[in-house]
Amino acid sequence: MSTTTTKTSFDLRDILKLLPHRYPFLLVDRVTAYEPGKSLTALKNVTYNEQFFTGHFPELPVMPGVLILEAMAQASGLLAVLDSGMRPESGFILYFAGIDECRFKRPVVPGDQLVFHTELDKHKRDLWKFRVRATVGEELACEAVMMCVLKDAKRPETP
Repeated sequence: MSTTTTKTSFDLRDILKLLPHRYPFLLVDRVTAYEPGKSLTALKNVTYNEQFFTGHFPELPVMPGVLILEAMAQASGLLAVLDSGMRPESGFILYFAGIDECRFKRPVVPGDQLVFHTELDKHKRDLWKFRVRATVGEELACEAVMMCVLKDAKRPETP
């Protein structure tokens, strides 16, 4: 599944092989399109059974913005993983490193299907930069410029 792959969609079993995230923190259900070195489209079906809805907010369930951003970062991570060929067992991990130009445009509620559109803006050495949009239907829910950095997960950082 490196840049030479012809596969353009990936189901949950594929995603589990590509990302280290697990329930309840895996926030991408499917990849629907992948263009190597350029872009990826993924989705998350938002259901009332999500753990965060019990407290955010019981009478008016709204998906927390930080989790929308995390899902956008995971979709971007999938693009980086597919392009680079790295896997969780490699000992390296992509960390969310920064966010710019973030805007929330509509609340995300149970029953919504979030679609993530991530485009690779720049890749230099261990730094990846993406332009990401999250939509519900035709409506923009969130947009941001996100950065991820590749780190050795086995080696602790020194102060």
